[in-house]
Amino acid sequence: MNTAAAISTPYGRGGIAVIRIVGDEAFSIADRVFKTASGVLPSKLETNFLCYGHIYAGEELIDEGMIVRFAAPRSYTGEDTVEISCHGGIFVSHKVLEAVYVAGALPAGPGEFTKRAFMNGKLSLSQAEAVIRVIDAETNDSLRLALSHANGSLKNKIDEIYNSLATLISRAYVTTDYPEEDLSTLSAEEMKKTLYDVQGELEALYGTYKSARIINEGIYTVIAGKPNTGKSSLFNLLLDRERAIVSDIEGTTRDFIEDRATLDGVLFKLCDTAGIRDGSDTLEAAGIGRSLEIINKAELILAVFDGSAPCDERDIKIIKELKKVSCPKIALLNKSDLGTKFTLELSSFDRVIRTNTLSKEGIGELRRALSDMFGSGKIDYSQPHIANARQAASILAAKEALGRAIDALDAGYTEDIAGLDIEEALARLGECDGRAVSEDVVERIFHNFCVGK
Repeated sequence: MNTAAAISTPYGRGGIAVIRIVGDEAFSIADRVFKTASGVLPSKLETNFLCYGHIYAGEELIDEGMIVRFAAPRSYTGEDTVEISCHGGIFVSHKVLEAVYVAGALPAGPGEFTKRAFMNGKLSLSQAEAVIRVIDAETNDSLRLALSHANGSLKNKIDEIYNSLATLISRAYVTTDYPEEDLSTLSAEEMKKTLYDVQGELEALYGTYKSARIINEGIYTVIAGKPNTGKSSLFNLLLDRERAIVSDIEGTTRDFIEDRATLDGVLFKLCDTAGIRDGSDTLEAAGIGRSLEIINKAELILAVFDGSAPCDERDIKIIKELKKVSCPKIALLNKSDLGTKFTLELSSFDRVIRTNTLSKEGIGELRRALSDMFGSGKIDYSQPHIANARQAASILAAKEALGRAIDALDAGYTEDIAGLDIEEALARLGECDGRAVSEDVVERIFHNFCVGK
């Protein structure tokens, strides 16, 4: 691989910036741009120790800083690596990086260094994917889950399942290929028992995807109701900032607005929808139609009603629509300061809370209700979890392949025929953790990384 370099700290002013150089020429490039105070060449420094010195672009002094070198294979990527810490100004850090380029390094692409760690066997694909989730973590739960993956919880589980299937298929093939040898035979029933056991493990692993996805991506929460009930005010309150336009005029929100909020350590993906009514123009009608579509995708619905007004046909229509959705639902009777005239029966909702978005009455109760329904403590971090759709698809495909192997044995086919489907399951497991994954998939995964990681 070529020698690549990038700034590995965030863009902007700061105390320091770190320029990372990785590849076969990392040490020689460091010798060209960095002069230690002791006079020792950077390439001759003891590994894993910081050393003070000055940074040059040719003969021009451009900064002072610290340098550390990591010799292969004991580095993040498994290659020779140098990290130069300079002052954290935008101009000076880019000037140091430019000097490194002139000295022979090439610009690193998005996720270049983590991709190299994966390609060099320092990380499995699930561990590499966990790196970006550590960086992007927005809650304690998402950080704990990402660190669990980064430390190999999913990798180790997949290794265990993979090795179990590989041993099983090798026994099946050796019995078939060498019938004249005095080898212990593998019966169809013994093979099926192992397949059922492994299938159960895959099913349990696949079952972790929903809870892990909610932790990583947030609970898709739709705020629904007719116009002018306080939906946008609630949206802003939960975000703790003015994000949606609030007005007494009906139809202000003509399309949905999405944003993310962390409430008591739980991530919610909030969606403020257009008020449901008979749209007065084509544009508003399109927004209302989209609101009804979004409601069907919700994982939580906050239905906002004007508690101070008598019920009307629109309220009845909204409740009827929400009864079709199986996710948790909370009804909020807003404008509680104006008295209660809302009389419709709300037994289809999990909770009913009186609120006033102007005085914030009931918002604390809503937060507690959300914490009770989705709070932490519902996931065991000591166990591996599926973290994304790509991993889930691979696990499901492996489970289905084992089902076909069991069907083949039940139909009277020999163990080696069933082995073809077991090979398919092994391939799908290989895709999950990077043993056998296409270059295109790898590129798409690391394209989501920032440059410098």
